[in-house]
Amino acid sequence: MKRKTKKTTPPKPPAFLEELLKARSPSGYEEEAREVVRARVEKVADKFEVDNLGNCHATLGTRGSPTLMLAGHIDELGLIIKHVNEKGFLYFDAIGGHDRSMISGRRVDILTRKGIIRGVTGKRAIHLMTPEERKRVPEFHQMWIDIGASSREEALERVTIGDAAVYDHGFEILSGSLATSRAFDDKSGAYAVNETLLRLAKAKKPTCKVVAVSTVQEEIGTRGAISSAHLANPDVALVVDVSHATDHPDADHRKYGRFSLGGGPILTRGPNIHPGVFDRLMDCALDEKIDVQIEADPRPTGTDARAIQVARDGIPTGLIGIPLRYMHTPSEVIDLNDLEAVVRLMVAFARSLKRGERF
Repeated sequence: MKRKTKKTTPPKPPAFLEELLKARSPSGYEEEAREVVRARVEKVADKFEVDNLGNCHATLGTRGSPTLMLAGHIDELGLIIKHVNEKGFLYFDAIGGHDRSMISGRRVDILTRKGIIRGVTGKRAIHLMTPEERKRVPEFHQMWIDIGASSREEALERVTIGDAAVYDHGFEILSGSLATSRAFDDKSGAYAVNETLLRLAKAKKPTCKVVAVSTVQEEIGTRGAISSAHLANPDVALVVDVSHATDHPDADHRKYGRFSLGGGPILTRGPNIHPGVFDRLMDCALDEKIDVQIEADPRPTGTDARAIQVARDGIPTGLIGIPLRYMHTPSEVIDLNDLEAVVRLMVAFARSLKRGERF
């Protein structure tokens, strides 16, 4: 579905989104992002709770029907400290799926009980490598974090084995409505589901019950979605995550499809998606004059939708993608207009539900 779109003034970056992006929340260490969600949503929601795994559940219309679950994950990629050598250098492993070629030479924030410790990821300089070594991507044990310590004892006074770290790459407008940051995957999705609830609360509430869930531990196996879907017990669910924009060099559309920044939300079709939910999203997009892009996925998707769909006795599930370039790198890129369109689409979907409706 493609229409001519008018040129508009670049959108103002949502403060809520920027706060989520500043929060450091690698999988299993999501407290900072959780508190951002709580501060923004708790006072507006009819009910707010955090489950035992750490998912935030914000509910609007506790007696509404059907129950609509909106899910976006607040965790991000990270590193975890696993060893400190005698000279005070920290060795680490990955939290989530990293491209190892991107890791060295980055400034990082290490989350410790005493506060944030700054560090730099390092490896052997290219000048000290053989021609063959220069062609190889370093393994994790060949990289480290330098915190300026001179000994193991000094380092362990500041950090502890098991402390997590994230890159220090903040939010910035790239050009017009294009923005870059670490962790758009999936702070943008978490923003979208919570912002949808906030907008629904401002006007006449929908007849359905809305549960906006900020899920945890998606990057290490959609773990938070498993427990949150059980607790929310929805009749229908929408998951928001980032999806690959393929409008850059070296993207074969025959293999990956054709998706662009500014082209609108990406709606997935395939076994992971309930056809009735997909059709309703398409109808809402048409009614709201929202351009959408369609992605075919023949398998369970790599998102929370895969866990939510098969929770309890099965949940009709839809998946909305935010087009994104450079996924799982320190500088991901989205179009803020696409993000706004995702929120508008979910608001329309919630308002389209009739009391007691089932898919």
